[in-house]
Amino acid sequence: MAGKAKEASFETNLAKLEEIVSKLENQDVPLDEALKLFQEGVALNKSCAEKLQQVEKEVKKVVEKGDGSYTLEDFEEVEKE
Repeated sequence: MAGKAKEASFETNLAKLEEIVSKLENQDVPLDEALKLFQEGVALNKSCAEKLQQVEKEVKKVVEKGDGSYTLEDFEEVEKE
């Protein structure tokens, strides 16, 4: 299941994770099915978290220099200044 989670888009994985949470919260799910849903949810959560970490590393911020020109800097570096 984890392989499938990594192949799908972030949005698809998040929607599926929300569906699983809803099923587990609002329905009388047999224990075996609940365990399978929980395991799938853990894999989807991991995939979403990894994707978010990847995107955070790629986020750039436009910063105006003193001379009026602009540059791109890593978001984290800008926040630390």
